[in-house]
Amino acid sequence: MYSYMLTRPECTLDKALKDLDACLSKTYELYHYLMRLPVELTHVQEMRLDEARNKYLPSEEDLHPNMKFVKNRLVALLAGNELLEDFAQEHTITWNDDPIFVRMMLDRVLKSDIYNEYMASDDDDMAADIQLWQQLMKHVILTDENMADAIEQRSLFWTEDDMDLIGQFVNKTFKRLGEDQEGAILPMFKDEEDSEFGRQLFQATVTQMPENNALIDELVQDSRWDKDRIVLMDRIIMLSALAELRTFDKIPTAVTLNEYIELAKNFSTAGSGQFVNGILNNAVKKLRKDGVILKH
Repeated sequence: MYSYMLTRPECTLDKALKDLDACLSKTYELYHYLMRLPVELTHVQEMRLDEARNKYLPSEEDLHPNMKFVKNRLVALLAGNELLEDFAQEHTITWNDDPIFVRMMLDRVLKSDIYNEYMASDDDDMAADIQLWQQLMKHVILTDENMADAIEQRSLFWTEDDMDLIGQFVNKTFKRLGEDQEGAILPMFKDEEDSEFGRQLFQATVTQMPENNALIDELVQDSRWDKDRIVLMDRIIMLSALAELRTFDKIPTAVTLNEYIELAKNFSTAGSGQFVNGILNNAVKKLRKDGVILKH
């Protein structure tokens, strides 16, 4: 989102904020799409078993299939959760409009070692049921090329990086459902303060962009690095970090630095973590010396 302001002069702050709100809303929809997928995959498998049971000459396996997968306790909780169901109804969260993808994904699940080990195991409890879907989500579903295509076709806001991040929240929710159903479904925002944080940080990043850009260029030059070789993602991360350091007095400096260095490691180039670490630490020293930031 910040790249709009860096590369598109015609993009106003108001428009960028509207796009930010839309992006956050769509990201929360992605969370619900992923939460919905185990339910719909299980439903299709249940229909397959029923069709096999009722075919003209069913085999013994057709008549007495292993029902462990379709009786999964976690899926039952997901299917019966009122918050998930209400959101799905209100926002039309369904995979039924893409039956080919659902069948392909189910086939991949059924062929996976994770599925076969689960079906062969004597473990038959909630913990095993949760672990199945956590492992399937992480190693089968989110790594599938068809999944990436299906997600990107549903929204221009969604990327593979979004899937990886939201997938972690989905697996966290699976665990929470097994521990305590009440409050297990993650809200879009933790509280009102949390809902305002993103907008405030975005506004601060944009309004402080000229001075923070100048500071970055100065520090890069001092470090004998060519400022024109800074990748865009590194610059966006550093602009955001500097805005947070200047604006949010309650957030400790070490917390800000650690978070943005991790962002650089995860979302930019191989050497970005070390580079961003060096520039931001020098920035903190200078800003403290100049009396711009006083917190520790």
